[in-house]
Order: sequence, then structure tokens, then C-alpha cells
Amino acid sequence: MRVHIGGDHAAYELLGELVPFLEEEGHEVTNHGPHDYDAQDDYPVFCLRTAEAVAADPGSLGIVLGGSGNGEQMAANKVAGIRAALCYNEELARLAREHNDALVLSIGARMNSADEARAMVRVFLGTEYSGETRHQRRIDMLSAYEESGTLPPLPGSVD
Repeated sequence: MRVHIGGDHAAYELLGELVPFLEEEGHEVTNHGPHDYDAQDDYPVFCLRTAEAVAADPGSLGIVLGGSGNGEQMAANKVAGIRAALCYNEELARLAREHNDALVLSIGARMNSADEARAMVRVFLGTEYSGETRHQRRIDMLSAYEESGTLPPLPGSVD
């Protein structure tokens, strides 16, 4: 699988551990940086590029990394067509793919150990979207809102 990955200074060490891990797992990895440690770098520089690469590369998935993972997830979710999920355990990583068809996994390097991050990455990349009708209906609502600003109808309404 093609995997796009990027982060910021707070996750620089984790990025350095995950890239070879992903390659050893047989994935084709594109590292969107940072490629050098800079305590003043900004996560949108790398996370937006990672998410844009996933959006432009059908069949690929992405990983964004930061101190908490919050800002990184927010940045990735600004890219049209991307659903990024902040996860802090394997179950959330599985559900993000299975129920939400998340395309990008966000991990906080200050919140998770490297072993926990590797486990989440393995689960996220190894889980397929279920395609269940109820899950697809919800994703379609999000996509419609993203594309046109159309709110989903309220239950019981005749919109």
C-alpha cells in the first residue's frame, strides 16, 4: 500500500521510527517531512501536503503526526475529500477505517509510545472500510456538506 506521512517537530522522532517500520511492513512510503529537526516548524506545512497527497493518490492512506495529534487532524481535514481521525488506541484506529472510511490517521507523539503508534498504524492500514449502508449514508452526508454546504435533513422532516 502507498502511505503518505508527515508531521512536525514534536513528532520528529516518531516520524523517524515509523518510516522504516512502514517500509519493513512492505508499504511504499512517501515522507512529506519534516526532514530536519526544527523546533519552530509548523504542522500545517507537512500535514496539508500529506493529506493533499492522499487525496490525489486513490488507494493510498496517510498518517499525520504531532505532539497531540489534534492540530494535525484538523489540518488534514481541511483538504477536500479527506477524513482524518485522531486515534489513541488500536480500537479507535480500527473503527476509523471500518466505520468512517478514514483516509488519514492522526497520532500524538506526546500521547502515545512508539510501540502504541506502530500498533495503531498496523491496525489502521490493515482494516478495510465495511461499506455498511448506515456508515455510507453518514459519509455521504458529510461529502454533500463538504461539496455544497447542504445540511442533512432533520429526522422526521420533509426536506
